[in-house]
Formats: sequence, structure tokens, C-alpha cells
Amino acid sequence: MADGTTLRTVTVTGTGTAEAPPDLLTISVGVECRRASVGAAYADAGTASAAVSAALRQHGVAAPDIRTSGLNVRPELIWREGEGQQVAGYVASSMLTVRVRQVAAASAVIAAVVEAGGDDARLNGLELGFADESPMLARAREAAWRDAAAAAEQFAALASATLGRVLSVAEHPLAAGPVPVARFERAVAADAIGVEPGQASLNAGVTVVWELLD
Repeated sequence: MADGTTLRTVTVTGTGTAEAPPDLLTISVGVECRRASVGAAYADAGTASAAVSAALRQHGVAAPDIRTSGLNVRPELIWREGEGQQVAGYVASSMLTVRVRQVAAASAVIAAVVEAGGDDARLNGLELGFADESPMLARAREAAWRDAAAAAEQFAALASATLGRVLSVAEHPLAAGPVPVARFERAVAADAIGVEPGQASLNAGVTVVWELLD
């Protein structure tokens, strides 16, 4: 400072969380076909994948919310004594990332997908979240600010000082809020699987530097 005195500061990090019922379900769904020939595996995977896509559209999932996120064809190898590795067949798989905007209909959508894909259908994960995170993030930031301010007030009192100007504010990322639903390796008895949306959350963190006044 110009008069030679030292500027006293306090630096505090605050965290905040906002919770609400989720309005978006993201599903990782696909098909996996094991066949004797690569052509049969690829063709059957294409047929099953098309059936899954059709079922999604019949249940109101819009085309922009269905995205191919994986496509793979590989030999299935086994070890035979005296012969070494042998090709036992071929596996073709296709994966879709699907956004379901009617969370209440999620169970029906999943059941339709599994019925359409049959024994080749796979559910690799579900995640609940928000179509627009902005309002939730704003609430989480406000909570983080209040947390930081409360701690700064306490530190200032302990130092026999009061808070002055805010000198800097920095937001920092925290762990993602939406909680993933349990992963399913294979879809079976889909009509018995329900999706309970519950509450999803978003987190925010902020580091604030205040001036300390005597």
C-alpha cells in the first residue's frame, strides 16, 4: 500500500449444493450379438439396433436425443490345448446414448428397449440429471458464497477484525452432482425394473479473498 502498511486479508473456500427432482435421464443402451460368422453378427446387430431405435421413437424419444456412441466388431477367441488360440465366433456390438426427457416414462422406455432388442439388448448405465443446469448451478453458487462468507466472518472475529472489500473471487469445479443409477451388465426381466428419480444435485465451490479491517 502507498502508506507502507501491510494489507491484511483472509482467504476462504466455500462449497454449496442445490438439489431438485431430475428432469433428464441419460441411458447407455445397445445390442451385442455373438454369431458364427462376422457377417451374421454384424447384420443381426444392425437389425437389433434398428429395432431398439424404433422402440425409442415410438415412446416419444426424439431423433436428436438418440446418438450412436459405440460400434465394434471383434472375433471371440478361445484357447484349445495343442491348437492355441482359435476363433470361436464373432461379436458385433452397437451402443446408443439416449436422453429421455420424460423421466416418469423411463421404466416403460427401458422395458420397450429390452423387448425390442431381446436377448441381445444391453443396458450399460443410467444417469439422472437436468436438461438445463443453469438455475440449479446459480443456487449452488449462492450456497457456496454464503458458506464462504460465514467462515470469513468467523475468522475475522477471531482476528479481532471486520471484513472489508472483496479482493478476488474464483470459482472452482467440484465433483459432478447427478448421481448415476446402478449399472446393469445385461438386461433381463425389464418389466420388473423401476426407475426412481429421487433427488439429483449440483455442487459449486468458490474461493474468496476479503480485506481485513481493524
